[in-house]
Amino acid sequence: MDLKTETREFLATRRARITPQRAGLPAYGAHRRVPGLRREEVAMLAGVSVDYYIRMERGNLRGVSNEILEALAEALQLDEAERGHLFDLARAVNATSAARSRAQRSRPPMLRPAVQRILDAMVGAPAVVRNARLDILGANLLGRALYAPMFDSPERAPNQPVNTARFQFLDPQAALTFWGGKTSRISHDAVAILRAEAGKNPYDKALSDLVGELSTRSDEFRQLWARHDVRYHRSGTKTFHHPEVGALELDFEALVLPADPGLQLNVYTAGPGSPSADGLKVLATWAATTLIETSGHERSPAAAGKA
Repeated sequence: MDLKTETREFLATRRARITPQRAGLPAYGAHRRVPGLRREEVAMLAGVSVDYYIRMERGNLRGVSNEILEALAEALQLDEAERGHLFDLARAVNATSAARSRAQRSRPPMLRPAVQRILDAMVGAPAVVRNARLDILGANLLGRALYAPMFDSPERAPNQPVNTARFQFLDPQAALTFWGGKTSRISHDAVAILRAEAGKNPYDKALSDLVGELSTRSDEFRQLWARHDVRYHRSGTKTFHHPEVGALELDFEALVLPADPGLQLNVYTAGPGSPSADGLKVLATWAATTLIETSGHERSPAAAGKA
C-alpha cells in the first residue's frame, strides 16, 4: 500500500464530509468550491498552520507528534476506528527501516491446535476464528454449519481458507441470499475492516493481493474501497438466512486472542427461548447428520452425502 496516497485520500475524504455548521463555524458565502471544510478551516480547528496541515494532507505524516494527531482527529471529528487508522498510518510512516523489514518478513498468524480445541469444546454456539484479512482459519462444527454457503461457494479459492470478502463480492447472488436486506451493510463493513487492516499492516502482501483481486473483479468493492471508511468489528447482531434452517438472528462478540496478534474469536448466540435459539438446535442436528469431520478436516455437505 502506498502510505502517502492512503494518508492523502483518507484525510481529504474525512475533511469533505464535515460541513462548517457541523464544525461550529460560520459559513460565509452562498457558494463553496469544496463539499466540506476548507484546508484553512481544518488547520484553524486543529491549531496548526495552514502550510503544516497541507503538508499532512499531501500524505506527509513524518515527525507529526501524537498531540497534533489528536488535535487533527478532533478537528475532523474522527470516530474511534478512524482515529486508530490515522495513528496507524503515522506509525507506519515513521517506522524505522528495521521495523519495516521485520513487518515484511513476519509470518501471518496461524491457528494453533489449542485454539481449535477451544472451538471444538464450544458445542452450543457457532464460533469461528478469523484474521484481519477476513480469512476464516478455524470453526467449530456449528460455526462451519452456519457459514456453509461460504464454505461451499464456487468462488472459494482452492486450498485457501474461506474468505468472507471474496464470498461477499465475488459470489454476490449467494451473498444476497445469505444476508438478505443487510447485504449492503455487510459489504460496507467488510471493506472498512480490510481498509483498517491495510493501515495497520501496509506490508501485508496477501492483503494487497486480495484487495487487488477484488478491485479488479468487483465494481462494488472498488467503489467502497475508494471511500476510505474504516471500522472495528467487536459486537453486534447479524441476521443469517441459512438455506437449511431459515432466518437466524444472532448476537456476536469478537474476542481477541492475545497470544495470536491479528486473530479474533467470533462467537454467536441467540436469546434464550427465541425462534433463533430453536433454529440453532435444528442447525446443530443438521450439522451432526450432514457434516462429517475427520482428523480435524471439514468436508462439504455435498461430499458428505456421497460418502
